[in-house]
Order: sequence, then C-alpha cells, then structure tokens
Amino acid sequence: MADNYLGNKMEEHLAKQQHSKAAKSGRSFNQLVAENRSYRGFDRSFEVKEHHLRRMLEICNKLPSARNQQVLRYRMVWGEEADKLNRYIRLGGALPELHLPYPGTAPCAYIVICSTVEESRYVSVDLGIAAQSILLKAVDMGLHGICIGAFNKESVKEDLQLPLEPLLLLGIGKGAEKIVLKEVNEGDSLSYYRQDGLHIVPKISVENLLIH
Repeated sequence: MADNYLGNKMEEHLAKQQHSKAAKSGRSFNQLVAENRSYRGFDRSFEVKEHHLRRMLEICNKLPSARNQQVLRYRMVWGEEADKLNRYIRLGGALPELHLPYPGTAPCAYIVICSTVEESRYVSVDLGIAAQSILLKAVDMGLHGICIGAFNKESVKEDLQLPLEPLLLLGIGKGAEKIVLKEVNEGDSLSYYRQDGLHIVPKISVENLLIH
C-alpha cells in the first residue's frame, strides 16, 4: 500500500514537472509536431546563421540509433554556400506545374545528412529519426524546414567537397506559407494542394490509422 502511494505521488510529481516545462516553452509536444510542416517557401529576409544550425545539431548525439552505431554525419550550409545549392533541389513533386520553390523563396540554409556506411534499412531508420528530431528542434526555435530527397547528389557532393554520400537535405528557414492539415478518411486522396492562398495537406484520421 505504501509503495503504491509513493509510486503514485512520484508519477504526479513527474507529470507536474513535464506540464510546467511545456507551459514555459509555450507549446506542447503535440503542437510542435503539428507545426512541423514541410515548407516549400521561405522568408529570405530572415538570415539563418551557423549558430542556428549548430543549435539544431546539438541534439544529434542524444538520438537513438540502430545498434548504437551512430553512422550519420552532418554538414551545415548557410549564406552564399546555401544559395549555390538551391539550383540542385526540386520541391513540391505533387505540384509540378508550380515549379517550386518560387524565385526568392528557396531555403535560407541546409543541413546535409550523410552516412559513414552504405545506405540500408537501419541507416534509413536512423535517418528518419534524425531528420524529424532536427526539424522539431527548428520549430522549437521558431524556424521551419523540409526534408528534400529530390536533389542532384553528385553536384551537391562535388560543390561541398563531401567525403561521404549525401542521403538527405534539410532545408531550413523562416516559413512563408500558410499550411493547413485536413483530416480525411482511408481511401480519400492524399495529394496536397493549394487553394485560396493555403497549402492544404490531407492527413488520415487517427481512427482510420488504428488496426482493430
């Protein structure tokens, strides 16, 4: 009985601490996830600098990793160097007629994620964990980003003189789009689209995601 009482009190104390931390940050974890959208247009008047990118990457040595091998490596790109990479990316594959990003709205900086070993299932798992975590940190800092898989790998590797193969680019900046999530059912179209100045992203309802 005493053990249960102490255990319950400890859980209550930890819950209060977590709630207090969330209140101080102004956003709950759910809000950070909801705000972590794929931006395809950025406000270029905001300059992303090295210290912003470094803050995002400070979480990377705390992330889970398959067999704890920690094979991912990161290259920060900002300023004029980032401008050179803009010609090698393509955004908005579902909206090819828009030719995104629009002129003057490309990402202000990049984090290039590479691997010390050949790409595999477990490297891909690590890659997903790292990309999501870094972008959540960006949102926590008041910034935004996008995972970019459609890029010219050879040109990026050559321009940056990378000793490793680039797997993914994270475009970083201050988002300049209005993005809305729209709940849909299983079988509905999942293609994102633009309407009345909004970028609308269909998301399957939680009930439809559950296996019963």
